[in-house]
Amino acid sequence: MVKDRIRYAKKFSHCLLNRDFSEFGTFSETRKEHILKALSGLAKFLGMYEDFKALIKAYGLKWRSSNAEDLIISRMIKATENNNVLEWIREVKAKLPQLNDFMDFVLVSGLRFEEAINSYNLIIGLAKEGRLNDYYNAEKETLEHYRFKNLFIRRTKKVFVTFIPKTFVERISNQKQLTRFQIDNWIKRKGFKSRFSDIREYFATYMTKQLSQAEIDFLQGRVCASVFMRNYFTPALIKDLKQRTFKATRKIENSIKA
Repeated sequence: MVKDRIRYAKKFSHCLLNRDFSEFGTFSETRKEHILKALSGLAKFLGMYEDFKALIKAYGLKWRSSNAEDLIISRMIKATENNNVLEWIREVKAKLPQLNDFMDFVLVSGLRFEEAINSYNLIIGLAKEGRLNDYYNAEKETLEHYRFKNLFIRRTKKVFVTFIPKTFVERISNQKQLTRFQIDNWIKRKGFKSRFSDIREYFATYMTKQLSQAEIDFLQGRVCASVFMRNYFTPALIKDLKQRTFKATRKIENSIKA
């Protein structure tokens, strides 16, 4: 958490020093919150906290409440205020066809944005080297992230496996690798806000139709969320986890084709 704050403070210090928060409009609410917290600490250190507060007000930015009830209410309101993330995906795919497979991958994997980029690029890179089976278990139709701990097993953010159909992995393997800068830049130029964190939230919510909370937490890398997850949950014992996951993700995929 501390390292993330320092990283965000360094990366976005120019916004504070130049007194220009205009680029915040392209960020997801979650990312915006992290950046604002980092810049708040930096502003206090530099003696610019009053300037920071004035910028927050001038650009109409708001802090997200840490109160659990307020967060739930905020999400309920968000869902009713024309914030359909599936429509956003359709629009991005229509205007940025080079992101078609990537957008589908983010939607059906439920991965964090950075994890999705790393996984997508790893599939492509290993496929070109003829080593895709080092990462993708074709028999189990599983991306085994745990084999690449430096990319996917981080201190606060972890992901272990993702179920992806073989045909989809083959599709991705024929694409070009992407960078976060490319994706952010393309989306910004088309006038879209970044909503990748919303896709992850949508995945988690939708998957409750087929999976338990523990199963969703496992697939999205929230293994440390509870005593049960840390000590008792064993995904190897759930024989139909992949089948139920695929049943739900097929319906999600079909929903963006409508």
